[in-house]
Amino acid sequence: MSDFQNGRVLCYVVAFVLWIACAPPTPTPAPQDGVPGVEHVVVIGVDGMSPDGIQKAETPNLDRLMQRGAYSFQARGVMPTSSSPNWASMMMGAGPEQHGVTSNQWEPDKFEIAPTVVGSGGIFPTIFGVLREQRPSAILACFHDWDAFARLLEPDAPDIIQHGDGPIKTTEKAIDYFKSKRPNFTFIHLDHVDHAGHTYGHGSAEYYLSVQEADRLVGEIVRGLEEAEILNQSILLVSADHGGVGTKHGNATTAEIEIPWIIAGPGIVSGRKLTSPINTYDTAATVAYIFGVKPPHAWIGRPVLEAFR
Repeated sequence: MSDFQNGRVLCYVVAFVLWIACAPPTPTPAPQDGVPGVEHVVVIGVDGMSPDGIQKAETPNLDRLMQRGAYSFQARGVMPTSSSPNWASMMMGAGPEQHGVTSNQWEPDKFEIAPTVVGSGGIFPTIFGVLREQRPSAILACFHDWDAFARLLEPDAPDIIQHGDGPIKTTEKAIDYFKSKRPNFTFIHLDHVDHAGHTYGHGSAEYYLSVQEADRLVGEIVRGLEEAEILNQSILLVSADHGGVGTKHGNATTAEIEIPWIIAGPGIVSGRKLTSPINTYDTAATVAYIFGVKPPHAWIGRPVLEAFR
């Protein structure tokens, strides 16, 4: 082969390598059959629970989850740092710019901006709707402590949507359902920490006591899964919608937008402090990844792969 031909071959090789290096990354697909050994996922959303609250309160149950799982205290919610936009983002795998939930005044038929897409439930698709469409036989449950929470879900997607009227009753209803139905996916919303933040202020002694109570309820949920004989096949994910400053939230500060993100169970690494950026809409994408379902094209969330073995 001549020097000229060698030079052409070398140019082709260099061009190919540069093309590979500059090509956009391939989206990470969900595992075809889900994460091995996992049949149940429980997401516990504690309204208003900041990373500071966990770090300064007595939280032995959350500490145990972090020791046997993965966690971040630098995960982020979305703007505005209000409840509805953030709970919607957590379940819808996208932000307010996509799903259109921009305030606590949002209703499915009353909004400032329309969603970019509308799913079968008449709203932007949530993880409940995705699971119902792709895993029609799955048992899906939501127990919420805030009476306005249910409007953020497709009404026909979960097998049960129930308002618990307080954190203790909400937790008890979820545990009873574990034992009777063994649901595949459960979302539990607890509201009392946010009430403490609004009444006494974030960083107050009363606020930390409310986080301590949330930790106790997390322990009850873990025991409920164990009594239902599904703990060893369950992944638990604990997070929040927002933090707070003083008695308020909704503004653009780090203390308001940073949230905890804790995950533990089969297939999850142990004791790892996560370093990759995590946004609240990554929660829905992570649940989809665990179950091996395809996320909607309109979602912008990505599974937190660093948390998995």
